[in-house]
Amino acid sequence: MSPKTEQARLSAWPLCLFFRPRFLCTGLMTRSDLVEELAARFAQLTHRDAEYAVKTILDAMSDALVRGHRIEIRGFGSFSVNRRPPRIGRNPRSGESVQIPEKRVPHFKPGKALREAVDAKTAELDAKEAKGRKA
Repeated sequence: MSPKTEQARLSAWPLCLFFRPRFLCTGLMTRSDLVEELAARFAQLTHRDAEYAVKTILDAMSDALVRGHRIEIRGFGSFSVNRRPPRIGRNPRSGESVQIPEKRVPHFKPGKALREAVDAKTAELDAKEAKGRKA
């Protein structure tokens, strides 16, 4: 993003908060933003119900990953656990070698539909930005 575009986005940020959800302005969606979006889309859900639904889904996903299972959501992506083998690192302060133990870390691989949607939207935004620079 160009510095000019970034400056315009930041200057519009306070006004943006009054007219649309915060994550649309900042580009960051937090757990509470997800709860608010869910409650707004489904009027029959109270804020507390939406919060409980998000917590339940995230807890179930976390538990599955802790047990070593793979989670696949068609059109969105898959979550799995990757193994990082043990290795020898270096302490940046002293320069001495340090043994780093094996780790298991969560990994997300986006699905085809999500990758294509993100790519299309990015291309659209880049085209708008290029058009704005020409004018």
